[in-house]
Order: sequence, then C-alpha cells, then structure tokens
Amino acid sequence: MLKIGDIEMKNRVVLAPMAGVCNPAFRLIAKEFGVGLVCAEMVSDKAILHGNKRTQEMLYVDEREKPLSLQIFGGDKETLVEAARVVDEQTNADIIDINMGCPVPKVVKCDAGARWLLEPKKIEEMVSAVVKVVKKPVTVKMRIGWDEDHIYVEDNAKAVESAGGKAVAVHGRTRQQMYRGHANWEYIRLAKQAVSIPVIGNGDVFTPEDAKRMLETTGCDGVMIGRAALGNPWMLYRTVHYLEHGELLPEPSPSEKIRIALLHMDRLINLRGERIAVREMRKHATWYLKGLPGASKIKDVVTQQETREGMADVLLTFVRELEREPAAEQANLQQETA
Repeated sequence: MLKIGDIEMKNRVVLAPMAGVCNPAFRLIAKEFGVGLVCAEMVSDKAILHGNKRTQEMLYVDEREKPLSLQIFGGDKETLVEAARVVDEQTNADIIDINMGCPVPKVVKCDAGARWLLEPKKIEEMVSAVVKVVKKPVTVKMRIGWDEDHIYVEDNAKAVESAGGKAVAVHGRTRQQMYRGHANWEYIRLAKQAVSIPVIGNGDVFTPEDAKRMLETTGCDGVMIGRAALGNPWMLYRTVHYLEHGELLPEPSPSEKIRIALLHMDRLINLRGERIAVREMRKHATWYLKGLPGASKIKDVVTQQETREGMADVLLTFVRELEREPAAEQANLQQETA
C-alpha cells in the first residue's frame, strides 16, 4: 500500500493532477474506477487568496473522492504559505501538493512550477515554510530537471524530504521536453534511492503492464497515471486489478464507453451548468471515442454540440450504429454459409 504521512491509500495507483481535466466530475469517476488517490488540478496561490467564485469551485472536494490531494503553485513564499493555510483550514482535502513541474511559460515566468527545478535551496526553503504552518501532509510533484544540462532530481528530492515533505512525485521528463519525447525512468529510480519518503513515478504509463514495469524497474512506491486516463478511466481500474491479481481485464465495449461519457457529462452539468459543461465535454467526448471504429467521422459533429440533448444524441446514435454493423455482418455471414 501507499502511505503519505498518516493518509493510507487502498492501492498504489494515483490519478495525476491534470489542468482543465481533474475537476470533481472526472475525479469521482476515477475514484469509482478504483484509483487509490486522486489529485485535483493545480490552483494558483494568488487566486486562492483572491477567493473568486471559480477558484472556490476548484477547491471543492466531494467526500466520495477522498483521499484527495489538492495542488497549489506559486513563486512567492508569503502568498504560497497563505494559500496553503487556506487549503489546510478551509477545505477537506487530505494532502497539500506543491507543483514544481508545470512547464508552461505563463507559470514559469511567475517563478513557479518547473522554475523551482533549478534551485534545490529554494525548494527546501519554500516547502519548509509551508510545512510549518499546515497540519495536512505536504507533497511535491516535480520533473526530473529543467533540461538535459540541468537535472538535479536527487538534490531536489532530498530538499523536499529535508523540508518535511511526506512524498514526491517525479515525472520522467525535463521542462524543456514539455510533453514530447520519452520519460526517463532511470531518474525516478535515482530519486527513490536518494530519499526515504515515498516516491511516485509518472510519465509514459499507457498500459497496466507499463505500470508494473515502472514499479519493478524504479522501485518507486506508487505509479501516477495522467494522459492515459483521458476518456479511459478503465485504464485505472485495469491497472489496479493487474497489479493486485496479475490479470489483464478486457477493454470496455463501445456502449460502456458512451455510458460513462454521459455520466461524466451529467456530472459536469451539475457542477458547471449545461452551457459551460457541454462545451467542456467536447474534448472529453473525443477522448472517450478514441480508438472506436469510425469515430473520426463524428469528431467535428461532437465539437459543435451546445446542449446535453444534442451531445447525448450524437454519441448514442454513433454507438447504436457501431454495434448494429457487426450484427449485420454476422447475419450476412450466416446467410452465405447456409
């Protein structure tokens, strides 16, 4: 089992904190699909202190999602500490995570996210300042380094541990790579060897077999799944099952995929209202459709939908036609062989 501070997970599979994706609607689905820990999308420290309605929504935690890690980011110690205090005292999140891996320019320019990777001393200073004022366990999500010439993953992991951090998640790419190329798991192994706190490996885990291989080759304590779960929460369930029983469960049927997609949309509507939710659901719908025969033909139609009824009609019509075709082919085959 994976344990962070006094928070014990039921397994070693973690949902990554993906921006624009990991709201309560998707997180709850991930939890229902068996994941041990869900991570909320990152929230700016200054936005938390400003306290607008959208930020308050991002800090909401459904009790059914727990245990949950809520991620914050910022480059100024004073505001980061105060934001952490808000999360600690005013939310029911279980863990406070500090982002030092986000590679996007607007975050890095604020001296936040992956910018920290260049300064192990700053990491220790900032994490220590947060740990001193909160009761919840503090963790860090990092990348292996800034670029190939500036990889300080061992020193950075040690800095987190020295500061009182209870775990560190390591994405095997540099900031320069963004989301391109391959994740280098060797640096995850080095981070694990450098510290005694739990290390969660992240990057290029696309199948249950990948998850097992990461755990075995790096020695990490948990495996974090991000993009592979987009439109595919079955990846989470299949990974948990594979790690516990060594059995690969089958992929979901097209109708099962659409059933969960509709559930996802309805939860988004309850969360955000129909107009915003359906627009947000467009990208999720294309992810749920990925890999299904003929899905490319309706992608443009999906991305034009404005209502719940319209989106549901497109998806249900597609899956009915898809499942009718094999039946028709089977009937034709029987007639030919009669």
